[in-house]
Amino acid sequence: MRNLALARKIYSTSIAFLLTITLLIPAAFAQAPADQAPPPSFSPEQLDKLVSRIALYPDPLLAQVLTASTFPDQIPDAARWADEHHYLTGEELSKAINDDQLPWDPSVQALLPFPSVLETMASDMNWTNDLGNAVLAQNPDVMDAVQRMRQKARDFGYLRSNGQIVVSGGPYIGIEPVDPAFIVVPTYDPFIVFVAPRPGFFVGGAIGFGFGIRIGAWFRPWGWGATRIGWGEHAVFINNVRWGRTWVNRRVYVHPYPGVHRYAAAGPARVEHHELIQRSAKEREAARAGHAHEEEHHHR
Repeated sequence: MRNLALARKIYSTSIAFLLTITLLIPAAFAQAPADQAPPPSFSPEQLDKLVSRIALYPDPLLAQVLTASTFPDQIPDAARWADEHHYLTGEELSKAINDDQLPWDPSVQALLPFPSVLETMASDMNWTNDLGNAVLAQNPDVMDAVQRMRQKARDFGYLRSNGQIVVSGGPYIGIEPVDPAFIVVPTYDPFIVFVAPRPGFFVGGAIGFGFGIRIGAWFRPWGWGATRIGWGEHAVFINNVRWGRTWVNRRVYVHPYPGVHRYAAAGPARVEHHELIQRSAKEREAARAGHAHEEEHHHR
């Protein structure tokens, strides 16, 4: 009898254990997709198309766009803030970014002096999401795609050094601002500059370099002045430190930005110290067309 009771007890315990495991397994698998989603995969042709609208940006600006694109959920709010504070420049803008206790990653904050760039990203969130995912999952392939597009633009005569940029030769094509403190935002049509020009077409006017933003020492904490792309290494360097966010570590990686305080998104409501003035339609169009911008507003 004693052996029979012991056997029954062991049997009951085993059944209970198996039932517990059976209940836990579905829950574990239900959580897996959120934390362990498979990385996306883009073909070379898809990547070429994806980078075409930014491939001719100067290297420092391109680096900032690539890193910021990996935080697509933050782009629309940042674009709105940049638009409403566009009349601030230099030290005044840097101070506003700090004073307003913005919750966005420093890579996104780095683009706040460029309302037109953030507007481009926010106006096509499907593209921004895809770009960010490609950077996280296929960073070397993204770099190679940029080089392929630059090679096309140079071979067809569109991309060349001028008074605003210096285009360096192989094995990798670099684009650097002539004045490191003045970052131009080139304007061009990807359907023109990456294909052979038709006979008689003036290639010299296909890329506009009339619009730019002066970035001084006030923006060093966000990497300006110490940001570059190591093409041979397939690496972006922000504040002279290799940026290491990938698809695998995207939830935990924190890039060092000395001097930039990180405010929690779940913390107190954002502080606002300035009058909010959106850009006029004329100012937005000037940026899109690559024309020099003149501030139209008078603020307190």
